[in-house]
Amino acid sequence: MAKDLSYDAVMARNGEIMKEALGLDYEQFESGGIAFDYEGLMKEIPYSFEEIQKSQLEYGVGETPLIELRNISALARLNAPEGKGARIFIKDEACNVSGSFKARRAATSVAYAKEKGYKGVIAATSGNYGAAVASQACMHGLKAIIVQECYDSREVGQPEIIEKARACESLGAEVAQLTVGPELFYYNLVLLEETGFFNASLYSPMAIAGIETLGYEIAEECKEKYGKHPEVVVATNAGGGNLTGTARGLIRAGANDTEIVAASVDLSGLHMASDTQFNRKSFTTGHTGFGIPFTTYPDRSDVPRSAARPLRYIDRYLTVNQGSVFYITEVLAQLEGIERGPAGNTSLAVAFHVAQELPEDAIVVAQETEYTGAGKHILPQLTFAKENGIEVKVGNPDEEVPGKNIILPEDPSLLKVVELDIRNTRKSAIKNAVKNHKVDIVTKNDLQFLAEDTNSDVEFVKEILEELDIKYEA
Repeated sequence: MAKDLSYDAVMARNGEIMKEALGLDYEQFESGGIAFDYEGLMKEIPYSFEEIQKSQLEYGVGETPLIELRNISALARLNAPEGKGARIFIKDEACNVSGSFKARRAATSVAYAKEKGYKGVIAATSGNYGAAVASQACMHGLKAIIVQECYDSREVGQPEIIEKARACESLGAEVAQLTVGPELFYYNLVLLEETGFFNASLYSPMAIAGIETLGYEIAEECKEKYGKHPEVVVATNAGGGNLTGTARGLIRAGANDTEIVAASVDLSGLHMASDTQFNRKSFTTGHTGFGIPFTTYPDRSDVPRSAARPLRYIDRYLTVNQGSVFYITEVLAQLEGIERGPAGNTSLAVAFHVAQELPEDAIVVAQETEYTGAGKHILPQLTFAKENGIEVKVGNPDEEVPGKNIILPEDPSLLKVVELDIRNTRKSAIKNAVKNHKVDIVTKNDLQFLAEDTNSDVEFVKEILEELDIKYEA
């Protein structure tokens, strides 16, 4: 008998499909409440850290250069108080084989899929991860299908997404392009069930472990060359895996005092699943439309429990406007001779501001870059914005309204950030956890988990629960 492929029926089989597609039984880590054994889940990866490092290098991933941006650092000092203006570095992840840090995720996930006997891999992504999965699948001799949220109802797609589809197809992957909406996850499940392929999820423990090498390299190279770990690492935050993996790698290397700063492009006011607003944004990742929801409820992902849990590691969360990211992209090219894609420069835009708060001998690392070209370049992106009714001008970024205009700073002193209230972010995470797990009372085990999951302590969790009028075990 043919399986029921209606939306409700497929979604109801989600757990069963995921178990087969990941080769991992998430139930063994559950407590029956809010808590689950996160570190136990991460230990399910059948490779040591050293084995992951070696495997990545064999497939063109890792040991990317850490580059000091001397001219951008000097520009930051011109706009900083006397004695301030830290040294700014970028970890040039565009040097990975597929052009972004996501090659690290893909390398570990695809190697795992091959070892487990899967004939192919599937990834649901509109971003660089698709090209990374396609590249690694090609190297490992596996088939790849990339499911992409690409168009609005007019069948108009953003140039950046179209470019990424081109990259995936050039690397031998089949690309399924969908309109914006809930069908992305549904169709991904259907394909996983029909093909029996591996779910190369962005949120599996394999994917997060793959990024740990990035944070580890940053810490080790700074220690070796400059005699210390960086004071600050700025990581672009969307679904949370980038920051989570990087932070875990820094901790693995002993960089426990390094401050972890999350950076997102401010797209407040735009709904990510809105057909009419889909093409009124210039960033398809690294923005608040993903960063805030996934930080405050990571288990909204395509696996039963996400291994990307950024709030466990975030010390500060800063946002920056679209125009400032485009601006710093041009600054990087014209002052440093390095042309990279805008989305990967979100962390650099924030690092430029953070550096002005710190002493001149401090080290701030913008943790990633991405390749550019074709639709990923700022010129087609800004042209597309204009074609969709977005005003593009030079002025004061404080006046930018997402979906209405893009304002590039008329002076570097105007490149500023907005600091999110991390207490409120933690409060939202606790509220969402209680709501989505439908618990009547928060157990002691849940209290401890929530403290770890929000990078706080049990007393703080109790304080928030009392504010929300939620009962907990004494």
